[in-house]
Amino acid sequence: MNQTNHSQLAAVARFRDLHATGCFVLPNPWDIGSAVYLAKLGFEALATTSAGFAFSRGLQDPDVTRAPALAHISEIVDATPLPVNADFQNGYADEPEDVATSVALCVATGVAGLSIEDASADRAAPLYEFGLAVERIKAARAAIDGSGIPVLLTARCEAWLAGQAEPLKVSLERLVAFAEAGADCLFAPGVAEPDEIATIVKAVAPKPVNVLVSSHNCGLTVSQLTDLGVRRISVGGALARAAWGGLMRAARRIKEDGAFDAFADAAPFAEINELFAK
Repeated sequence: MNQTNHSQLAAVARFRDLHATGCFVLPNPWDIGSAVYLAKLGFEALATTSAGFAFSRGLQDPDVTRAPALAHISEIVDATPLPVNADFQNGYADEPEDVATSVALCVATGVAGLSIEDASADRAAPLYEFGLAVERIKAARAAIDGSGIPVLLTARCEAWLAGQAEPLKVSLERLVAFAEAGADCLFAPGVAEPDEIATIVKAVAPKPVNVLVSSHNCGLTVSQLTDLGVRRISVGGALARAAWGGLMRAARRIKEDGAFDAFADAAPFAEINELFAK
């Protein structure tokens, strides 16, 4: 076994242990610098954000293709010793066999985990048909198993984000099926109500559930989600959007008012510079 595989196996083991008991926060850096900061702050694992990365490239979230996504994931994996979960969109493919190919490439970046969603990017049918969605998770599971690296597979149901009429009903049906298809962790981004979160946790138990906390449900706390049985909390592109918010407010203040007082809230140069000292 080479050193790279040994390091990845150790990261996978640490990542799986984090899901076994309790609840942890999995923040989403969007570049090397933000990954280093989050690691030094004391978080135990990181996840990529497709939106945060896309914005850093001047693109919309769906517009990043597989090759640059894989390169970015590799950068985040290499930035710190922490386990990294890849926000791997829909696997950058529709058909199960193509999802399997993409997942194998993602595993090779050194990730400890990856997520596959059921959003199709088709406005007429925003979620993949149920049977196809399940087969896609089975294909991802088979690709991971075939790699010999037990990367943790998260299956996402995008019912809330896709504007489904009954998102809880759709999510429950799909997440249970995804769990049976081999997903290790289940995720329905967009869920906000505590009773709905608790229902999802109960439906897929004992498998762990990830909850996305963003501007739509930012009143939730780690302790509250822990009490609901959630094992993992991610923030998606929210940290990147918070950073963009600071930039946009300061730039607009300059452009519209000719004032620079927004810089008073900026992080000190010395603190940031010291963060990256070798």
